[in-house]
Amino acid sequence: MSSGNVSSGNHQIIQSRRFAPRRAAVPAGQACPMHSFPIHSFLLHSFLIHSFPMSSLRLKLSSASGALPAFLMSTALLAAGSVPLPARASDHTAPAVQPATDFAAVEVHADEQLAIAAEPYDTRDKVALFRVDYLAHGVLPVRLIVTNNSDHPISLRDARILFVTSQGDRIQAAEPEDVERLMTLKEKEGAKIPLPSPLPPIHRKPKASDKAIEQDFDTFEFQALVVEAHTTRAGFLFYDVSGLARPLKGATLNLHKIKNSDGKELFYFDISFDKYLKTKSSQMQ
Repeated sequence: MSSGNVSSGNHQIIQSRRFAPRRAAVPAGQACPMHSFPIHSFLLHSFLIHSFPMSSLRLKLSSASGALPAFLMSTALLAAGSVPLPARASDHTAPAVQPATDFAAVEVHADEQLAIAAEPYDTRDKVALFRVDYLAHGVLPVRLIVTNNSDHPISLRDARILFVTSQGDRIQAAEPEDVERLMTLKEKEGAKIPLPSPLPPIHRKPKASDKAIEQDFDTFEFQALVVEAHTTRAGFLFYDVSGLARPLKGATLNLHKIKNSDGKELFYFDISFDKYLKTKSSQMQ
């Protein structure tokens, strides 16, 4: 496991590891600039605006494309990343750490003064935190939050943290190479979309890259081997749920082989994702 964030059976085991500016007044007797450029340039502008997210386009401009109107040039430069866009993209920073009891899907062991929560990142808004759209590849990020309210540290060095489906199948947390294998070569390279000559093709941004996946794991993966006394540690685990239509329904996150400072194994945790789904459903109503 890589660095977390800190604040003071017989069932099958599945191995997994993205305007046209106001037109200037045209002096009397002059032709409208709209009439001075080829019609395919106007069509290209509409195509860019209505068909593609700005952040997914990489448009190469050259003298061969002719005299583009100002509004088309602005669109192309935005698509190419030459003009700053509004600050909407994630800065890829891990969320602030909160106690496990602040989350819906939590299990508390009062005798051991230990609470563990699991927060699935199962929506587009949530996964915008990452550099890669894991949901599109069938990978579910789950944020693990461990709060140790006791006076002694606990060890996760030997812990097993499994995603258990409603059918009882147990899925191990994925490693970066497992996620990379889920991506096709085409997705890594992106795609070229031809345009009418003399315009160059549009190159769509690759959906993901090995480097981006490695960076996400370095930034977000749960890494803590020890949770100190009166401390909360948090981080993400990534599970391959590509074969499941509704992976969270009836599923649990199972943690066992957690040990106290004396090396004694603590009682296992079996955190129900239905708690999360119930809260999510009530928020939508």
